[in-house]
This record gives sequence, structure tokens and C-alpha cells, in this order.
Amino acid sequence: MILPPVRDPRLVTIRRGGSLTDEHHRLLALWAADCAERVLPLFAREQPDDPRPRVAVEAVRAWTRGEMPMMRSRAAGGHAMGAARPLEGAGRFAAYAAGQAACVPHVAEHDLGAAAYAIKAVRAARPDDPDAGRRERDRQRELLPDEVRELVLEDQGRRDHLCWGVFGSQPPS
Repeated sequence: MILPPVRDPRLVTIRRGGSLTDEHHRLLALWAADCAERVLPLFAREQPDDPRPRVAVEAVRAWTRGEMPMMRSRAAGGHAMGAARPLEGAGRFAAYAAGQAACVPHVAEHDLGAAAYAIKAVRAARPDDPDAGRRERDRQRELLPDEVRELVLEDQGRRDHLCWGVFGSQPPS
């Protein structure tokens, strides 16, 4: 479970009593989509005929453009996570990353789920490379929009223990 027991109001939309603007919510969703999209080939390598993770990433992007309601993006996320369940390793984590990204419109804090699962996918794909996860984390951080950079970095520090330690500077032991 990557969601904290106490929600950070900065990651809750204004209409739900927090302080997250719609603009920043969309930026978090796009960043999560970028993180997930980077590892989609790891899923496609194992399940080339299963479109569900790709559809999930497309759904969250459509939500950010106002072309899809939140519930449809969230549903696409659930389908992507369904694609993950029978798999193991990199493909599984890549599908979960896509599923988490598509759920960001529902709960913004799923952004870290997309990023964390993408890092896990890269680590699983490159088990002999102890720096693979750190490099992926750093690439993700380069993709962060300036408007939400500080918020995401603070949240990574706050929830790193819930996200398997993937955002720390050292790989978990």
C-alpha cells in the first residue's frame, strides 16, 4: 500500500478540502504517465498482445486534456493492474506503474505509485545492475515539472518507506 494513513492536504484537490489545484493535479498525472510509459516496453516484451497498460497511460493523458472522465481513467488503471497480476518481475511492475498512473485523476498520491513501480520494473529488468533503479529515479526527477517538483520530492521523502525505499539514495537491503 503506497498511500499513507494520513493524507497530505497538498495532494488533495481543493474541491475535496485540500490545496491541490487542478493545474497541479494534471501535472502530477502527466508526470506519472511519463514514468509509466518509460517502462511499458518491459510489459510488452512479455505480453505483446495485451493493450491494457498502454490504454491506461493513454487514458490518464486523455483525462489531463479533459477528454475523459476521472472514473474511466481510474477503470483503465484497474484493467492495467489486472494485466499485472498473473505476471512476475519487470512486466508485472510495468503494468502496475501504468495502472497507478491512470488512478492519479482519482487520488493524486498514486503518482508515486507509478514512479515507484517503474523503478521496481527497471530493477527487475536489470538485476545485475545495482545502479539501475537509482538512474531511473534520477531520470524521473528530471521529468518533474518545476511547478510540482518540491511537492513530489518532499512526498518521496515522506513516503519512501511505503514505496519499498526506491526513492532513497541507496537501494534497499
